[in-house]
Amino acid sequence: MDPARVSTGIGGLDAAIDGLRIGDNVVWHCEDLDDFARMLEPYVAGARRERRRLVYVRFADHLPLVGGDDVQVHRLDPAEGFEPFAIAVHDLVEETGREAFYVFDSLAALLDAWHSDLLLTSFFKVTCPFLYELDTVAYFPLLRDEVSAATVAGIRETTQVLFDLQVVGDETYVHPLKVDGRSSATMFFPHLIAGERAIPVTSSAASARLAATRGRMRRRPDHWTRLVDDAFDALDGSVAEQRDAHALLADALLGRDDGRMAGLARRHLSLDDLLVVATRLVGTGHIGGKAVGMLTARAILADDIDGRFVDHLEPHDSFHLGADVFYHYLVSNGWWGHRLAQSHPGTFLSAGATLHELMPTGRFPASVREQLLDMLGHFGQAPIIVRSSSLLEDNFGNAFAGKYDSFFLTNQGSPEERLEALLDAVRAVYASAMSEEALRYRLSRNLAEVDEQMAILIQRVSGDHHGQLFFPHAAGVANSSNLYTWDATVDAEAGMLRLVFGLGTRAVDRTTSDHARIVALADPLNGRLSDPEDLSAFSQRRVDVLDLAAGRQAAVPLSELVATDVGADWSLFTSPDTAVLRRLGERERERGRPTAVRATPVVADFRGLLGETAFPTLMRDALATLAAAYDYPVDVEFTVNMTSAGEPRIGIVQCRPLQTRGPGQSVAIPEVADDNGVLFAAPGEFMGGNVNLPIDWVVMVRATPYLGLGSPQRHGVARLVGEVNRRLKDDSFLLLGPGRWGTTTESLGVPVRFAEINHAAALVEATDAAGNFRPELSYGSHFFQDLVETGIFYAAVFDDRPGVTFHPALVAARENALLELVPDADPHLAAVVHVARFDDLALYSDVVSQRVLCVTRGAVRSP
Repeated sequence: MDPARVSTGIGGLDAAIDGLRIGDNVVWHCEDLDDFARMLEPYVAGARRERRRLVYVRFADHLPLVGGDDVQVHRLDPAEGFEPFAIAVHDLVEETGREAFYVFDSLAALLDAWHSDLLLTSFFKVTCPFLYELDTVAYFPLLRDEVSAATVAGIRETTQVLFDLQVVGDETYVHPLKVDGRSSATMFFPHLIAGERAIPVTSSAASARLAATRGRMRRRPDHWTRLVDDAFDALDGSVAEQRDAHALLADALLGRDDGRMAGLARRHLSLDDLLVVATRLVGTGHIGGKAVGMLTARAILADDIDGRFVDHLEPHDSFHLGADVFYHYLVSNGWWGHRLAQSHPGTFLSAGATLHELMPTGRFPASVREQLLDMLGHFGQAPIIVRSSSLLEDNFGNAFAGKYDSFFLTNQGSPEERLEALLDAVRAVYASAMSEEALRYRLSRNLAEVDEQMAILIQRVSGDHHGQLFFPHAAGVANSSNLYTWDATVDAEAGMLRLVFGLGTRAVDRTTSDHARIVALADPLNGRLSDPEDLSAFSQRRVDVLDLAAGRQAAVPLSELVATDVGADWSLFTSPDTAVLRRLGERERERGRPTAVRATPVVADFRGLLGETAFPTLMRDALATLAAAYDYPVDVEFTVNMTSAGEPRIGIVQCRPLQTRGPGQSVAIPEVADDNGVLFAAPGEFMGGNVNLPIDWVVMVRATPYLGLGSPQRHGVARLVGEVNRRLKDDSFLLLGPGRWGTTTESLGVPVRFAEINHAAALVEATDAAGNFRPELSYGSHFFQDLVETGIFYAAVFDDRPGVTFHPALVAARENALLELVPDADPHLAAVVHVARFDDLALYSDVVSQRVLCVTRGAVRSP
């Protein structure tokens, strides 16, 4: 007997198809499971006769298909998600080993868990080849009325054997539709199974009679289409029918009701709301955390009982690329093996790096391309933004702030050109899910083994055309809880804004020398900076816009835009820059010239918007309403456009729980007896609440030698700091450096990635006049969110301000332990990165007095 041949248990059927082969996956397309049992019983009996190992993969609620003491039954739960289920099956098959005989539950049962024919097909495409590789034989029932023709086609493409099974009265007919590597003159006719015989139905009359028993052929819509159609029908049904439809649609779009955010969304998004989302869904699957947060926040504000926000909210018509497309993209491009490798801790990062390289090169199925082209028809040539919206993103406990990418598209050109630009953006967002920074963030948050899919939110960009430029009047970040209070009179619970003119990218990123306007909503006009010189220095100078002619995002000097008609009074956003005017006037007087200035310089202080419109009150009330509904502080990204009547229209583009800490127990700041023991002391300019923190090490980047480095060497310093960060992860250490930590512009500070500073107890930024390094208090930015989530205290030291003490020599005077900690470090960088050990250093801060002090205990005055 040929060891590669296997019996179906029916001799005549074996003869008809020249037998099964080791490695065959056998799919039975049938009416119901009773019909499937007619073919399963002889297969199982034959396997027992040949003493084969029988394995039953159980995942459905229907009655068991096979039993007996000799059957290994493995119960798996597809409700945990596609990836955990697929990995569990893979691990089971790998552990079982070669030449096992498998029976799987009804494949259609996976639709009840995933609501996606696309994922069902993807599961088969990743499981079937592995079964084949291990020389197994597997039987799968595929119920005819539960799956679409496209699903059958996808499975047929992958499987080795596909039978159509039809039972007419007491007669059983098997029609081989695919038998890989075998053929004969009668193989692909229907066969009447009579005992051990399989009689081909070859006559035209008999074939026509058999076909007629099926009645009228109809195209079965996929599971998702049926689900949405049923939900529309439920709108006219009973309350119970609407409730059931809402629950099913929420499962499919939002995820199972097993999390705080999902529960909040279910309470506030009605069946009508969900149906709007469903009609704007490309592909299938969950819409992800960013989309859920945006939709839920809008619903909360729209349902406000006082109706305060309805007339001031900018409407939206967002689309969603379902998370199922992400997995199908991986599977259809042949990359599932790399994804499997990520399930093992030892290859989590390396497999991710491989996928990061591959992701931008893949192809999308024609159905997805067609749906995206239709979506572009909806938007016309309006600019759009393609935003990450992963399953874990913007959830309670894990914000993923700035970890995944988003891309503005000017959306200009032919439909084909716009589609290719959109697909490139989607590929890039997918690739960002595998970036080292994102993966290390997941590791640090113990999320490496949690199911993480990437859905995508596609939004119309808020704003208007201003010549060839497109931008909103203002945008920014709003926090309902303000831990950055620069004096004791600021009400932290009134919230704060980080506000910029134009696109909001300058409010969330740390990439330029510009500064956002920090607004305490308790007193919007009482800014952190009262000195005209400070207000001028710490102001926005450039505006992020979309350049429609160039087809890209651009940064335009604010001074060039002031003369532009933006459909609103410029006094809402800018005021004369009195500091610059004074300096210009002094210079002109020194030269004996008139003091008139042709082009009046301006500062983006938003005094008109904050003092003359309802905007700050609306934002304060909206933040309070959202925080109350969330029962948690919130972090909101928003846009502002002024109507011709001078009324603000606010667009809520993102909302997530704000991972924050309260001020904590009050801390008494000790009195200093010896200034030489003070590393720094400053009023205000810190975030992290009240602390009394022992410091074991100070890792200092020395400003003067750092200034002498070129760009590659400065990046080398950042990597070295990252290595020190890893070596000191179990100790309490403080990072001290010139300018901005975490900037992508190395001329402004040290360009570390957050994973390179994530173990620090405190992060301190200091000024350095020679290098023009200045801190930038980034409250509300993605960088800030990382600091708060990780529990890192932040302080800025402006040594040119009154009341500030700064003695970096306290660190420099101690032995540099850099090469001891990192023996293979570049010795030349030891002059730049100084690592000093302390056994008596402590960091103190007090929110009420707005003081921060880092001092050796020996320098503290005894009580």
